[in-house]
Amino acid sequence: MIKAEDSSSPPPPPMASIDRSLHALGFQYTLISPGKLTGRLKVTETCCQPFDVLNGGVSALVAESVASLGAYVASGFRRVAGVQLCTNHVKAALLGEEVEAEAKPIQVGGAIQVWEVQIRKIDPSPSGSKALLSTSKVTLFCYRQAPHATKDKDYAETIKKYARL
Repeated sequence: MIKAEDSSSPPPPPMASIDRSLHALGFQYTLISPGKLTGRLKVTETCCQPFDVLNGGVSALVAESVASLGAYVASGFRRVAGVQLCTNHVKAALLGEEVEAEAKPIQVGGAIQVWEVQIRKIDPSPSGSKALLSTSKVTLFCYRQAPHATKDKDYAETIKKYARL
């Protein structure tokens, strides 16, 4: 498990080695485990549509990415592929605000997993309240990795360094 606020925890993972797309946006995982993943993103110009609002496609990318990593860990490090993504946007996040994504499994089966991802805007005041921005349901297919696939093994080892199993 990664917990950025806990000084005894390992440092945050090198995002580029975990997810190049999310890394390019500035996303950082704060918790990785088979039952829950969390991460944060500062809303920058790169993440916004022309009206300085978090792009809905970015929310969908975050949702599928964190659910995929969760399914990967929960399946015992088998490859996963997204089958369906359904996202509902209920509120906006503006340029400069910070959001948090939280993914939890709804169903972890042998071949199919379903995850729910909620993205919330973090209030910068001391209360730290969080307003729901979007909710997604992600269905993923889990399958065996190729035998002796070095890249698969290297990726699994990178994730294991930062996950609480």
